[in-house]
Amino acid sequence: MTRIIVLPGDGIGPEVAAEARLCLELVSERFGLGFTFEEHDFGGAAIDRHGVPLPEATLAACTAADAILLGAVGGPRWDDAKERPEIGLLKLRKALGLFANLRPARIMPGLEEYSPLRADIAAGADVLVVRELTGGLYFGEKTLEQDRASDLCTYTREEIERIAHVAFQWARQRSGRVTSVDKANVLATSKLWRRVVSEVAQDYSDVALDHLYVDAAAMHLVTSPTRFDVLLTENLFGDILSDELSVIGGSIGLLGSASLGTGGAGMFEPIHGSAPDIAGKDIANPAGAIASAAMLLDHLELPSQARLLEAALEQTLREGHRTADLGGAVGCAAFGARVREILDGAAAAPRAPAHVQASL
Repeated sequence: MTRIIVLPGDGIGPEVAAEARLCLELVSERFGLGFTFEEHDFGGAAIDRHGVPLPEATLAACTAADAILLGAVGGPRWDDAKERPEIGLLKLRKALGLFANLRPARIMPGLEEYSPLRADIAAGADVLVVRELTGGLYFGEKTLEQDRASDLCTYTREEIERIAHVAFQWARQRSGRVTSVDKANVLATSKLWRRVVSEVAQDYSDVALDHLYVDAAAMHLVTSPTRFDVLLTENLFGDILSDELSVIGGSIGLLGSASLGTGGAGMFEPIHGSAPDIAGKDIANPAGAIASAAMLLDHLELPSQARLLEAALEQTLREGHRTADLGGAVGCAAFGARVREILDGAAAAPRAPAHVQASL
């Protein structure tokens, strides 16, 4: 049995997570995979019911899981909470040792018109952001006084080395290029970052490495996104740049992500927020959550099923099924239903033996 923990979370989280879960349930049924699903409170919903964003029962379930599917967390209603919902997310990542955040973004052929960039600039963009998740400003010591505040940014050699290895290993499976982002002309942590990444690169002679300051990287993402293959960043820079990158494809609602460690459960979630203003209206885009479900299947070493789900998602979009963020009128549930209809047909079709599939 494969145990998948579902954390619906807040805002539109339950809506998009439900569509992704239904896709995984279909895959499990059609291929006899034996997935089991458990839902647990997390984020603002957990604050409402338990007083904390990460209850002990939720943490215990996630620790024992094979994979975790997350909807979204946060919202203004918890601004005055002792611990905001996002703190639960940081604690969960830390507790599970999820140090590597993978955020792939590409322009789907035929959907260039939805990019805010000119089609000739956007066409062919395919970038994987590899973001360090457990260090930097988000986890540093914090002080907040009436007229003064500070956030400590700290990185160790070990933290930088392990995320750099992830980036170089992924580059070997892609186009063989890593761009490391820092602010080494100003920040001490970035000076260490650049030095350590350059040292790790010596183990990957087949991968090209270049360095960019974060401000230059932000500019190139919107003027020449095809120059990037794998974008390696520290925590804060990765958070900002991956959100910038997301709109190149037309909507932040399209992109999924994976948070991985050295073993155990990975966590899979769309990169968008909880969007409380549209929650419960059946207009959210579940594509990012469904894309995350495909990444979850890859994590479980089910690449054929992952490709089927990705193909069903892309076909749904190419057919013109668009949610409100893409200028369409298709609802969240209807979009998910169409993905599953295509997926079901593909799963039922005769398939070549595994050794033949691998060579296609």
